[in-house]
Amino acid sequence: MSVRLKLTLSYAGFLMIAGIGLIAVVLVFLLRYVPDQAVVVPSKLAPGGRGRPDLFIPGRSDLWSAFAPKATLMLALLLVFGLVGGWFLAGRVLAPLARITDATRRAADGSLSYRIRLPGRADEFRELADGFDAMLARLEALVAEQQRFAANASHELRTPLAITQTLLDVAANDPDRDTEALLARLRVVNTRAIDLTEALLLLSRADQGAFEREPVDLSLLAEDATETLLPFAERRGVELLTSGDAAPTLGSPALLLQLTTNLVHNAIVHNLPGGGTVRVRTAWADPVSVSLTVENTGAELDADLVGTLTERFQRGSERIRTDHEGVGLGLAIVKSITRAHGGSLAVAPRPGGGLRVVVHLPGERRRA
Repeated sequence: MSVRLKLTLSYAGFLMIAGIGLIAVVLVFLLRYVPDQAVVVPSKLAPGGRGRPDLFIPGRSDLWSAFAPKATLMLALLLVFGLVGGWFLAGRVLAPLARITDATRRAADGSLSYRIRLPGRADEFRELADGFDAMLARLEALVAEQQRFAANASHELRTPLAITQTLLDVAANDPDRDTEALLARLRVVNTRAIDLTEALLLLSRADQGAFEREPVDLSLLAEDATETLLPFAERRGVELLTSGDAAPTLGSPALLLQLTTNLVHNAIVHNLPGGGTVRVRTAWADPVSVSLTVENTGAELDADLVGTLTERFQRGSERIRTDHEGVGLGLAIVKSITRAHGGSLAVAPRPGGGLRVVVHLPGERRRA
């Protein structure tokens, strides 16, 4: 049976039970005080009854004989009213479910852009519809992001392979070509392909959340990352400054170290040609979360461009023309790792030029 039919039968059943209950009340609490047989009181015995007809008092069976047909008719009317009214009310109540069901079928067919937008008051069905709309919006965004990712990944992976094929074709057609230069160029192209593959694997691992969680101090990771990248920063004339307090959290030390390293490396690469600065700070942002802030000097950035920097394979305005162009997944990996750890990422242009990135993660209070 359909839900509507079940609700209709339930409404009608409740009405019938209520009617039978009323009849039972009459039988138990009223008719029990009526004599079984009819009683005839002579008029002469009744006060002021002389000259009048004898008084007839019906018995219980007489009353039941008169009441039973009417009660049966009323129960029949209640049954009809319960079925008709219940069918109508069930249809009104379940009408939002029809729209939600239609939306689920459209989503199953691949139409994720459809929204229910259920009108009316904020009841349970409205909350369900709004939640389903939010889920569809989330799925649509994820599918679009995955499609862009697949297209960009195919393009990025094809580029080093095409370069390798070109170099090999040139070498095959030019036997006198410098072998050392060819090998050096192939090594660079191969390194880039390996870096891209490792970045894709790391991104997939972060997206799946497939890692063990253990206590981690972000301040120690910040020190490790800055110490590792210090020679690179010195070669580019960038000053690294690290400060802050202990910032304990729960997560994967390897992934969080990768997150910190990506942020610091990105800040060094996208900096002033000389005399730039990178500031790394860790602290308790509030009683329940810790923060990692990485700021760098640099060129003025447009707010619209900054909003797209966390997209996969999105590069800054100058990275392509540098010798450390990366693979366009640095901040995308940071975003994915942050989300996998239940945190949030904020990227904003820095007043005076440069970028300011703040990562918030759930804090872990150490027990005494």
